[in-house]
Amino acid sequence: MKRYFGLLIMALILVSCGENKNVKQEVELSPIIKKAIGDVDSPFYGNFSQFPKEKRILPIGVFDSGTGGLTVLEVLLKADMVNNISGELGPDGIPDFSGEHFTYLADRANMPYGNYAAENKQDFFKELVVKDALFLLGDKYYENPMDKKPLGNKAQSKILVIACNTATAWGLEDVGTLLNESETGVKVIGVINAGVNALLDKIAKTNSVEKEDSLAVGVLATVGTIASGAYERTIMQEREAKGHKEFIKVVNIPCVGFAEAVDREKDFVNVELTSPRESYRGPVLGQNEGDIKMSLLPAYSFEYNDGAILREKDASGNYKAFQLNSAQNYARLHLVNLVEKHRQSGAKVPLKYVILGCTHYPFMIETLQQTIEQLRHYKNSNGEYVYAGLIAKDFEFIDPAVYTALECYQTLRQDNQLALNPGKGKLDAYISVPVYGLAPDCIDDDGNLTYNFKYGREYGTDEITTVFVPFSRRYLDEATLGRIESMLPKSYEKIKQILE
Repeated sequence: MKRYFGLLIMALILVSCGENKNVKQEVELSPIIKKAIGDVDSPFYGNFSQFPKEKRILPIGVFDSGTGGLTVLEVLLKADMVNNISGELGPDGIPDFSGEHFTYLADRANMPYGNYAAENKQDFFKELVVKDALFLLGDKYYENPMDKKPLGNKAQSKILVIACNTATAWGLEDVGTLLNESETGVKVIGVINAGVNALLDKIAKTNSVEKEDSLAVGVLATVGTIASGAYERTIMQEREAKGHKEFIKVVNIPCVGFAEAVDREKDFVNVELTSPRESYRGPVLGQNEGDIKMSLLPAYSFEYNDGAILREKDASGNYKAFQLNSAQNYARLHLVNLVEKHRQSGAKVPLKYVILGCTHYPFMIETLQQTIEQLRHYKNSNGEYVYAGLIAKDFEFIDPAVYTALECYQTLRQDNQLALNPGKGKLDAYISVPVYGLAPDCIDDDGNLTYNFKYGREYGTDEITTVFVPFSRRYLDEATLGRIESMLPKSYEKIKQILE
């Protein structure tokens, strides 16, 4: 009896220790987090002891490497997935985030995010993501890049939404550590978990099979996101946690230049050109996974008009340069390469879903849908349907933004942090630009950071090379604004108010 009582006491002690969620786990803090928490002399000091205790009226902070994250903001502005009174799933005719304020941050000066892993700059990239979070948590901004200090006043954020898959893949853990150490009570939502939950919910509703290769899922994402393995890892972890029995075959493609083409980065898309250029950093002719393959040119169905492809042949009539020069052609290339990779694997099960693993990609959803239909009907020179059997009849693209919005709402509701404001919420938006005074060889002809400087910087210093300033027409060209207006009307309505 005494032995049993002793074991019972020991079990109760272990349980009580396990349930003590207030005990912080010891973790190794990165240099930027150490400065944010305890270095009052650092420009990155967070001064979290002064963070507002009442957070309901604070904005929701959303950040991305560029304008792609506006696809997430658009869903947040339009979402009506929950009954605002009961909290139960189901629309009630009232936007879920009615009356909420938002702060959007586009870290455009430091994009492409996906290239930092390829350049072995993962630690510097994680630091960039933490700096994004620190900006949204802070109350200051630079009014222009020539200011020595941030002189503008802004609202701090009550929750953070990382509207970027690459930033989520590499930086979510560090942002979570920062928030835990800050003791502000602010939480962070990442798009990858939301996208995976969307996938598994759809599988649960439509699948009842239990066999090897029962389901094939594609992932289109940046080089950095694919290199992290975050989608495959999260799919398998969540599949096991949720008790799914289906075997999920994941096929992915690192989409070099796709996001950058959407944001019209000139190393990837330059509409002013009519011939190939040396500065091009997009996919090239070759046989590697992300290359443009000569044998697949008919399947890509590229657009060639208006400089959408820049090409040059040698004296023998062979291409010595073949460069993509439109976001639509980037979309076609990578989706076809994904389906071709699935075919080359020998798999017989068709692709049922493709996750759009970058928030820039929904801008090209029409082109992506057209490409799927073209592949269904594509025949090779022998008249054989090459891909028809590898694309499910009920094929579907998954945009993680919807589930990101739902998770954000449910988190705020659970924490009693919804604004519950009957009025219209406002948007503040900021974009990163090179700081004034950098050496001439750090800046290109368009006023952006040069590639070598951007990816040659070291982490752990107090050096400031980019600053966050308000959205303006100086930093957003008319083509970008036109794309936002046509595809993201709710976001554009609020951005327009900022620009006027």
